[in-house]
Amino acid sequence: QVQLVESGGGLVQAGGSLRLSCAASGRTFSIYAMGWFRQAPGKEREFVAAIRRSDRNTYYTDSVKGRFTISGDNAKNTVYLQMNSLKPEDTAVYYCAADRDDTRSYTRATGYDYWGQGTQVTVSS
Repeated sequence: QVQLVESGGGLVQAGGSLRLSCAASGRTFSIYAMGWFRQAPGKEREFVAAIRRSDRNTYYTDSVKGRFTISGDNAKNTVYLQMNSLKPEDTAVYYCAADRDDTRSYTRATGYDYWGQGTQVTVSS
């Protein structure tokens, strides 16, 4: 089993920045990739970014390219999401996820096996 704990959410004005962290514990050696998803009220959970552990390749949804950066620290079993130039439409609960089966479905929620509890990000206009 793998446990994921997110932190770093909060309230920020449009144009501001936040950095989310996701700390993994347990059988972390089994993780092939980690991702960030978000869910706004009344909307489906959507992919934001992912990073592959072996070569640190990264993947982003179009709406965050150039503004968000995903990175990982394998020694600390932690993944980060640096969010710059935040917009009100980025408001959502952000979830961290881990893939243990190397499914390589980085943009799909079904490609992940473990999920954190989520952290709220609110961007005011």
